Amino acid sequence: MKVGSLFAGIGGIDLAFAQAKHKIVWANEFDKDACKTYRHNYPDVNLIEEDIRKVDFDTLEDVDIITAGFPCQPFSVCGKQKGFEDDRGNLFFEIMRAVDSKKPKLIFLENVANLTEHDNGRTFNVIHNELTKRGYYIRYLIADAVDYGFPQHRTRTYIVAFKSRAKSEKFTFPEKCETDKSVFDIIDKSADIPEEYYLQPGSRDYEKIKKAMTDKEQIYRFSDFGVQSGKDGVSFTLKANMGTWYNRVPIIRDDCGIRRITPEECLALMGFPNEFYFPDDIPEKSKYKQAGNTVVVPIVKEIAYQLRKVGR
Repeated sequence: MKVGSLFAGIGGIDLAFAQAKHKIVWANEFDKDACKTYRHNYPDVNLIEEDIRKVDFDTLEDVDIITAGFPCQPFSVCGKQKGFEDDRGNLFFEIMRAVDSKKPKLIFLENVANLTEHDNGRTFNVIHNELTKRGYYIRYLIADAVDYGFPQHRTRTYIVAFKSRAKSEKFTFPEKCETDKSVFDIIDKSADIPEEYYLQPGSRDYEKIKKAMTDKEQIYRFSDFGVQSGKDGVSFTLKANMGTWYNRVPIIRDDCGIRRITPEECLALMGFPNEFYFPDDIPEKSKYKQAGNTVVVPIVKEIAYQLRKVGR
């Protein structure tokens, strides 16, 4: 099916839908560095680099599916939780403007786990009501990626809205499965990594992390509460604030020492393939932010595949 992508970021959702054999025909993103990365990896997609509030959706090709990983900070427990009082929260209604224009058969939305609980459920009720009054039937799943075969704790709300009640009832979300992978099935400890990623022996960060690093098979990072460790070879949630504070970038011990993982390794921990990569002119902090802002591709791919099975 043809897909129009909103809040596309670097294209994580788009990659998942493309892997499930859907066709991305247009996308919208405002962040200039994210747009560079998107164009670098999707040169054939019509990317509209513009504030979504200024996009004239009537001029764009009709699509079967609209996807949107809309801004999560207004609803996240890690943010101020202002919800629709935050300008970014109100951008949800721009998705509805696109829906009114394109009238897609399906809508796929992704946001933080707290979306259903925010403001005592009132936020989710608004989203639900905006979709149902347009004739859509709603299904949703709150899922941690580690419960679906991928070694990262990343719990998100996935919403699928169908114009057809019969297809809504036929659709099933992916079933849970245990992961047989660890972080170090994805990150190569023997890889040749530039020296600047390594913590210097004798530095304060090095001595703190070395003391806390009791298991070299886990991933670590600094948090507001000290040093945080992964468990059972599973990564904690990779966050966009990696691009603001370097000490929030996860740390591992490899064959050469103690180091921060690279932005490319962050992408790998999101399930991106090796052939997806950043352009050379993207600042490193922006790379980390982009990686933390995207989705775990394999779980979205499974949802997109189930949508394909249901069909038009």
